[in-house]
Amino acid sequence: MIAINNLTFEIGARALYDEANWHIKPGEKIGLIGANGTGKTTLLKLIVGDYTPTSGTISMAKDLTMGYLNQDLLSYSSDKNIVHVAMEAFERQNQLHDEIENLLKKLETDYSEDLLNKLSDKQHEFELLDGYNIEYKAHEILAGLGFSEEDCQRKLSTFSGGWRMRVMLAKILLQAPDILLLDEPTNHLDLPSIQWLEDYLKSFEGAIVIVSHDRWFLDKVINRTVESRKGKLTVYAGNYSFYLEEKALREDIQRGEFKNQQAKIRQEERLIERFRAKASKAKMAQSRIKMLDKMERVDDVDDDNPTVNFSFRFSKQSGRHVVTLEHITKKYPTIDILEDAEAVIEKGDKIALIGANGRGKSTLLRIIANADKDYAGTATTGHNVTTTFFAQHQLESLHLENQIIQELQAFAPKHTETELRTILGSFLFTGDDVFKKIKVLSGGEKSRVALAKALTADANFLILDEPTNHLDMQSVNILIQALQQYEGTLIVVSHDRYFLDNVANKIWFIEDQKIKQYPGTYVEYDEWNSNRKLAPKSAPQPKKEEKKAEPVKQQPTENKSQQLKKLNQDLGKMEEQIAALEKEVKGIEAQLADNTIYNQSEKAQQLTDTYQLKKLELREQQARWEALAEQIMELER
Repeated sequence: MIAINNLTFEIGARALYDEANWHIKPGEKIGLIGANGTGKTTLLKLIVGDYTPTSGTISMAKDLTMGYLNQDLLSYSSDKNIVHVAMEAFERQNQLHDEIENLLKKLETDYSEDLLNKLSDKQHEFELLDGYNIEYKAHEILAGLGFSEEDCQRKLSTFSGGWRMRVMLAKILLQAPDILLLDEPTNHLDLPSIQWLEDYLKSFEGAIVIVSHDRWFLDKVINRTVESRKGKLTVYAGNYSFYLEEKALREDIQRGEFKNQQAKIRQEERLIERFRAKASKAKMAQSRIKMLDKMERVDDVDDDNPTVNFSFRFSKQSGRHVVTLEHITKKYPTIDILEDAEAVIEKGDKIALIGANGRGKSTLLRIIANADKDYAGTATTGHNVTTTFFAQHQLESLHLENQIIQELQAFAPKHTETELRTILGSFLFTGDDVFKKIKVLSGGEKSRVALAKALTADANFLILDEPTNHLDMQSVNILIQALQQYEGTLIVVSHDRYFLDNVANKIWFIEDQKIKQYPGTYVEYDEWNSNRKLAPKSAPQPKKEEKKAEPVKQQPTENKSQQLKKLNQDLGKMEEQIAALEKEVKGIEAQLADNTIYNQSEKAQQLTDTYQLKKLELREQQARWEALAEQIMELER
């Protein structure tokens, strides 16, 4: 389909690609991954012909059609409504539509057979190209990407850049090309739209190449992973999780080969030193020196996974109730966000606030942070609570003339320079990078600086609005590690499900203008929510046959006593079972907390599966206990 052979691409004196090779086959769904700066976006531009290789070839069939979504499309604008913009994908159908309209106009005065035949041919071709359904298809895809019917009538120019990007994505999907090239397609999508796009791409018949930092999204869609690293392209025959396992295995093998080779080199060098001193052995020594020179050296494995090695500090612990929301009502002229909503954030909560865009997630964060006071009701901050609020607009508050290290020193004067350098190193600012001025940084780099600032604050409550925007996978992993170590309370909005699943122990969502809560991880919530959607809504319950005119008989007292005794016995047994399950769950949690378990991937996976099953069993037993306890209370009345 597309063959990349010995590709070299140089920027100045630096070779971004050095004789790289890669063949894209029909129907493959590929994740193109790699650290920032390794040339992923550049490679897509080389494939579509925006850039020319320094050497090597990129060959493909002449009739191959490509759909390319790139971040440059953010600036595209039009005064047409978004349905018309999306329908520009149907170039031939639109051309035929205009020709048919012209022919119909001519037929008002000219009834010639020639015109009738032309009209019939055009209409036949239009029907074969499914032209009568193109508007329906456009509406369908726009709805999947989060646009309402009212939105569809608005001009593209009235939308923000992120929403315009969604329209451009819809247009590319409607083209149904032979291959889709998608550069960060989830950047401007909310969770429902990402999930819709996953399903769409899984059923897409053509090939797909995706550049994305959203590993959950990649795992759901791709069946091949290609890593761009050190100027080469390495193919892995599976999704992102498979890539991680396979790469670890390859690195273990490489590490072993490196150690063995180094031991052999040291042995040869010792022999050469011994032989070199004797004239009779000089020839042998020279021969061994030549052999060493010709030896193809195995490289040691580079550590691409930096770890967080600093600890959070805050000078005082918060009270039990961090924020209490009571009777909160928040409305905008066109939408009601909250109506008499209530919720409590308790010490130690790590909350993921999720949902579609426009449901009020960022508004709720601002209310919690006391940054929005235009609402009814009360939001009470608890005793000794110190707050840091991170949001994307706060990137603008960075001091452009400051060096990175100066920015952190001014914000966190109690930290030593060594501590601040350690924190910045965790966010990939090493060596002289810390002396770069803020004004020369990219959007992603500024995000990392702002996050580093937030994490150095003397705060026991973190409020984070889309902290993973503009972060690559390495940086997301660093943030996950940092928040897992954080002993305070936090609430976060993000569309990165892998991130949420690794940092949150509670899920909040806004539904029916109320704040609702699920007490568990994102994976557990996702399973619960999927089952909830599958359950029939307000389905009529089958009615039991009722015997009319037959009064309810009062149970004799002795029977009631016997029944209570039996139920209390059952309750006691159930409490013993719950206690045993709780002990099992805690035991498994202790095993999972031991990092050495992850050296045995199969055992770790089995233990994780057992943990999930035991937690589910525990929740079910607790629900049965509650039902039985209510039954006993009813009988005791």
